[in-house]
Amino acid sequence: MKIYQAISEKEAQTFTTAQLRENFLIESIFKSNEIHFVYTHYDRVVLGGALPTMDELTLQTYDNLKSDYFLERREIGIINVGGNGSIEADGVNYELSKLDALYIGKGVKSVIFKSNDADNPAQFFLLSAPAHQKFPTQKMGKEEASPVSLGTVETANERTIYKYIHLGGIQSCQVVMGLTVLKNGSVWNTMPAHVHDRRMEAYLYFDLNPEHRVFHLMGQPQETRHLVVANHQAILSPPWSIHSGAGTSNYSFIWAMAGENLDFTDMDFVQIAELR
Repeated sequence: MKIYQAISEKEAQTFTTAQLRENFLIESIFKSNEIHFVYTHYDRVVLGGALPTMDELTLQTYDNLKSDYFLERREIGIINVGGNGSIEADGVNYELSKLDALYIGKGVKSVIFKSNDADNPAQFFLLSAPAHQKFPTQKMGKEEASPVSLGTVETANERTIYKYIHLGGIQSCQVVMGLTVLKNGSVWNTMPAHVHDRRMEAYLYFDLNPEHRVFHLMGQPQETRHLVVANHQAILSPPWSIHSGAGTSNYSFIWAMAGENLDFTDMDFVQIAELR
């Protein structure tokens, strides 16, 4: 499990493009018939993907965690961005179609990932954070996720937001999780941009045509940088960084956070004219 160190804004000012990509871009989330994780020192979040094909995959612990089982002191949020599949948590089976989510709380010992069809496997995006309290395992379909339509054609950011794990949805200790789907012809996400010093964030870009890219904006509002991101690649966003972007086509992305609170609207907005 690769470890990503926490990078300060002053350190990031000196980075080349290659260094920015090495420290903030996760180029490979899904690996066939594997559970693949990385560990970041931003709020000690672990994130990655599970892609079961012919075989089911069992969530194991890692030496980094120094725990008897993965969720001994952790919770995990999961969103399926692939074909139909299921997750078995301590013997209880949960069927997940595309864009369905599952939260599994601290203390669950057995987690098994399965695909219904090896030719169209489930692709489970995973984000885990330390937990101090137990909350029940809960599934939420996209139709239950209070979809909200935002943006306009004029600003090229017509989109639908689905909120799963947050203060008004599935309860957790500190994980907040949902996704955004951009409509055809729209390319901008999270603009006007914002930061939130109280928590980190990770993006997973998906449903992006393989030959297209997203230009992901990061950095301090008055000194922005960018990363060029492909389908099924993820971004680590520090608390001091904006997280926004524009694609060469429409796309979808998961936003997943951990930190100080569960309030989805806890954002420090930056006006477009203030960006540099």
